[in-house]
Amino acid sequence: MSESVCPRRVEGSQTSLRRAVRTGSASRLLAAVLAAVGALALTACASDGPSPPAPAAPTSQAPASGAARLVDPGEFAAVIAEPDRVTVNVHVPFEGDIPGTDLSIPFDQITAQAGWLPANRDTGLAIYCRSGPMSATAAETLRDLGYTDVVELRGGMRAWQADGRELVGI
Repeated sequence: MSESVCPRRVEGSQTSLRRAVRTGSASRLLAAVLAAVGALALTACASDGPSPPAPAAPTSQAPASGAARLVDPGEFAAVIAEPDRVTVNVHVPFEGDIPGTDLSIPFDQITAQAGWLPANRDTGLAIYCRSGPMSATAAETLRDLGYTDVVELRGGMRAWQADGRELVGI
């Protein structure tokens, strides 16, 4: 029994849910939850839909010194602005994105969802979670998959926000 976790999110459903929770309306909350579940069901990774491509074999060895280069929010902002870098939110459950995030793949689903990642293992990746532990696990997995250029946000989204930067989608 294998459960697939789709690396896509439904935008807007969280807004309705938060609005219902703020107003305290049980019927609005139930309607928002049902709308969110329905939207997820419509966009979920269906078994008859396209599957992510199979992961390619590693093209080079990952650095032996560590799984990723840890950087502060200022440097992370510069790194994710690089045009060819892929930014991945590995935090679960979803608690927002750093602007410019390309993918959301749960930290514990990196191997299973590797088909969504660049086939070229030398492509730069920037990863983050909420506070650090999930992205550290993801960095190790990415290293094991052969990715050679992984940058990790030290302190995650908490450090990003403490540095005065915004999250989107929340």
